[in-house]
Amino acid sequence: MTPEERASRSARAMWAQDAASQGMGMVIEAIAPGRATLTMTVRPHHLNGHGICHGGFIFTLADSAFAFACNSYNALTVAQENQITFLSPGRDGERLTATCEEQARQGRSGIYDVRVTGEDGRTVALMRGLSRQVTGRHFDEEETGDA
Repeated sequence: MTPEERASRSARAMWAQDAASQGMGMVIEAIAPGRATLTMTVRPHHLNGHGICHGGFIFTLADSAFAFACNSYNALTVAQENQITFLSPGRDGERLTATCEEQARQGRSGIYDVRVTGEDGRTVALMRGLSRQVTGRHFDEEETGDA
């Protein structure tokens, strides 16, 4: 199995159980070892009292991209710490893109950076996520077929 196939199968296994990301209308656009890109269109129920996308929804999009990137090695991995900085508002009807890239991975720990952008390419938010591997796998690599 190639690293790309492992990342894809891990993402499919996670997605099947991820009611939160699916319920928010997220879409996995790309997945690779240590990388993930997810999108979400801002809908009226994502808006806060200022009429812009609530920061919690932007964080959740970034956190989901982080989750798919750090779980791309078929090892169950969870967030240990995240920090986000909001730079520009997400607007009603706008498609936001969260792109996560692994910066370092050693032992059971990883560091990942996520950039959330708007349709015009502006940076909406930057997030750094620290991950920690726990016991378990998304799928048995000895089995045949899709997870």
